[in-house]
Amino acid sequence: MFLNWLSRRLAAYLSKQVAQHSVPTSTYEALEKVLRPGDVLLVEGNTRISVAIKYLTQSTWSHAALYLGPNSGLGTSGDGQPHTLIEADLEFGIRSLPLSYYRNSHTRICRPVGLDDENMRMLTDYALSRLGQQYDMKNVFDLARYLIQTPPVPARHRHKLLSFGSGDPTRAICSTFIAEGFQRLHYPILPTIDTIPSDDPDCADCVREHYRIRQTSLFTPRDFDASPYFGVIKPTLEQGFDYRELQWAD
Repeated sequence: MFLNWLSRRLAAYLSKQVAQHSVPTSTYEALEKVLRPGDVLLVEGNTRISVAIKYLTQSTWSHAALYLGPNSGLGTSGDGQPHTLIEADLEFGIRSLPLSYYRNSHTRICRPVGLDDENMRMLTDYALSRLGQQYDMKNVFDLARYLIQTPPVPARHRHKLLSFGSGDPTRAICSTFIAEGFQRLHYPILPTIDTIPSDDPDCADCVREHYRIRQTSLFTPRDFDASPYFGVIKPTLEQGFDYRELQWAD
């Protein structure tokens, strides 16, 4: 019981905002118009744990949420706003929330390509089935140690630190939940690609690619941005940007 209490207190501490503030690069209205069900919304967080995740992954993005739209059955807020996002939160577990929660955040839209209605139904059903689940809070201790002292590890190895510790610290990171949903559809994020002989009798040197699914616990928010299979959607450009209309100061 003491460990559960301590875990909750630590999760609350890591979820507190710090002095750093992200700056939106598009208007909230443009973001709202451009988002489509199935999009992954990356967020530059400003909490203590966000600092650790951004350092370890060497990325702007510390959080990810899945956009399912207003008709996905996620419910509404007390003020009547439809819940359109579902995310895995360190303190509250897997929850739904309105898009306005990230109104003032720096965000990026990563869009999967070619999902049909059946794919979206499967992705939505998976996400809804996970609502209310809590991650194993023992992993919070592994994440917290990165805030005590910056580890003197070369940049190329920092990502690997996320798999160290007594538990699996990436279970407390939002991207694990989303990655599992896409990999259930066999939609690639950053798969492992092996080359094997093509067995073509007319071409001894020919090879073919063989895709293998990565362990979902090793995914971080930046992987959706880095993935060649997700398009990066910029709301300002999607709304018909014309640089000639900008009013420059003298």
